[in-house]
Amino acid sequence: MPQKDEPLGTIDISTATIATIASQAVNQCYGVVGMSSKNLANGIANLLSRDSKRGINVSFDQNEIIIDVYVIVEYGVRIRTVAESIQNTVKFHLENTLGLPVQAVNVYVQGLRHSKEEA
Repeated sequence: MPQKDEPLGTIDISTATIATIASQAVNQCYGVVGMSSKNLANGIANLLSRDSKRGINVSFDQNEIIIDVYVIVEYGVRIRTVAESIQNTVKFHLENTLGLPVQAVNVYVQGLRHSKEEA
């Protein structure tokens, strides 16, 4: 968990907070249809719990944040462009909001889906 030492004390930032910021940033990206889970067991557990941070895994290396994002993208868009957009958006929002460096944003495309408007 990252910490910032300030003159008045220490600030601890939870992984849930980081995951929430990252999730909101991902949902702003064009071409993202939804979030996915790393594997089937996690997917079933997340469906039952209605976790808003589904598809986001937060880890740390020293005091730098590493984010793994599992997404489903819209069929017909350039996957690489969407993934790069996710990386840039998540990194910007986290560094801007938290003031901590982001080492990596790893994007895992778990599937393709037609958008709801076309169905």
